[in-house]
Amino acid sequence: MGVVTDVRGRPRSAKLAAGVSCDEAGRSGKRNVSLFWRIFSLNAAGLVVATALLLGPVTVSTPVLAGEALVLLGGLAALLAGNAVVLRIGLTPLHRLGRAMSTADLLGPGTRPEVSGPAEAAQLIETYNTMLDRLQAERAAGAGRALQAQERERHRIARELHDEVGQTLTAVLLQLKRVADRVPGELREEVTLAQEATRAGLDEIRRIARRLRPGVLEELGLASALRSLATEFTHHGLTVQQHIPGDLPPLAPEAELVLYRVAQEGLTNTARHAAADRAALTLRPLPPPEGGGVELLVRDNGTGLGTAAEGAGIRGMRERALLIGADIHLETAPGGGTDVRLRVPAPPGDRSADRTGDSP
Repeated sequence: MGVVTDVRGRPRSAKLAAGVSCDEAGRSGKRNVSLFWRIFSLNAAGLVVATALLLGPVTVSTPVLAGEALVLLGGLAALLAGNAVVLRIGLTPLHRLGRAMSTADLLGPGTRPEVSGPAEAAQLIETYNTMLDRLQAERAAGAGRALQAQERERHRIARELHDEVGQTLTAVLLQLKRVADRVPGELREEVTLAQEATRAGLDEIRRIARRLRPGVLEELGLASALRSLATEFTHHGLTVQQHIPGDLPPLAPEAELVLYRVAQEGLTNTARHAAADRAALTLRPLPPPEGGGVELLVRDNGTGLGTAAEGAGIRGMRERALLIGADIHLETAPGGGTDVRLRVPAPPGDRSADRTGDSP
């Protein structure tokens, strides 16, 4: 694989960082010698010493004496040991890079391998880190476009359910009411059952439309939307407690939507798969030392994560978190169950405002 690195093509920040690193390396007296020159220098030194010995007064008898054999074997062992040490030191960064590549996950920011080692290894690690940053940026942009299209489709379906199917069922319900007033007594019970089934279907259509398009989020804000969500999931066999303060820091609309969808998906998984009877929905502001922003916690006392592979719901939560630069963690809750923890950072403008306000 051929990689050409042109400093002129780097952004200004990369150029400055490269200049600073070079200045620091020059001040510390360290030079990043390539692996080729390290091995070549060691082998050249060994060959120069051997040539000097051959041209000097040192001779080798025939047959070789024991003392002479020990000297030759010692020199060979020293040369091999030196090559082994140089190769071990030079290839260690590549082994570290291989481990990082095997565990890389584009849905999680993760850590980058340290740029160190010989020039070739350092350049390869730096290129890999740059490639990973670009892939994550493109993945986040693609996920953003997909989620925006998904939200638009949700709104369209919710509007059609409310306007078309909802109105049709309402008209059917009114017709059944008129029929119930005219049918004989022996058929009135059946018509009443049909009315109840139609009314239940209409309520279900409205509930699905509300979940597809959280109008309360747009009209009343995030806190009210999460409280309404907790009330909606509180049904027979599951009790959802909510701890949502009213004084939340300002968040972008995209962040509020991600918080709502992650809470909705977490409670949906609890109701469907966790076999839990209690759940808690908590939203709290993060203190400034932790970066500001808010933290969402969905906790249940169910069966836990288990060994099953992550489904589409969890991957969807990770993609949403990646879209707004948030951190999401799924772990075992204290005492059993599952914790879904989402940390959303404060908008950059708010952070700078806080720093400006604190400065004298």
